[in-house]
Amino acid sequence: MVEKPIYKKFVDEFVKQTKALTVGDPLDEKTKVGALVSEAHMNKILSYVDLAKEEGGEIVTGGKKVEMKGRCENGYFVEPTIITGLDQNCRTNQEEIFGPVVTIMPFEDEEKAIEYANNTPYGLSATIWTENLTRAHRVAHQIKSGIIWINCWLFRDLRTPFGGIKQSGVGREGGWEALKFFTEAKNICIKLK
Repeated sequence: MVEKPIYKKFVDEFVKQTKALTVGDPLDEKTKVGALVSEAHMNKILSYVDLAKEEGGEIVTGGKKVEMKGRCENGYFVEPTIITGLDQNCRTNQEEIFGPVVTIMPFEDEEKAIEYANNTPYGLSATIWTENLTRAHRVAHQIKSGIIWINCWLFRDLRTPFGGIKQSGVGREGGWEALKFFTEAKNICIKLK
């Protein structure tokens, strides 16, 4: 979600940066996007691209399978994909795609952004980008998510808990929470005469 006054400028720059990403062999240092785990996963992602079109979305860039040569010719690669023009409640925006696909949606004000962010059955992570730290704290406290990054992404101290809420995740891992997550408590009761 991008605030309306900067939406067009953001989309234009995001498309430019996305088109510059190299899809390819993960052993090549120039590669920024590698293969997917399986053909089924690739087909799932491509089916969501088709669904986005059916739902009225515009594929601004990407959305196709990438054919590789050489060592990775049997791999499953998809172009980084940007989709605009979708409603917040459509399946493409409500279901987990888990691939190199992003939808970009404008929002009017802070309240609408929070409403959109919370109107999903998932809540693994959220990212807030802003120059206003007070706003960042206010919005972060209202978003229903297991972890919220502010002006960063995937930056984490492994001593802190990580995990989602709602239909995301199965508990917490990291820090002391990992002990609870990866162990099972057992009660053994013995009566001696």
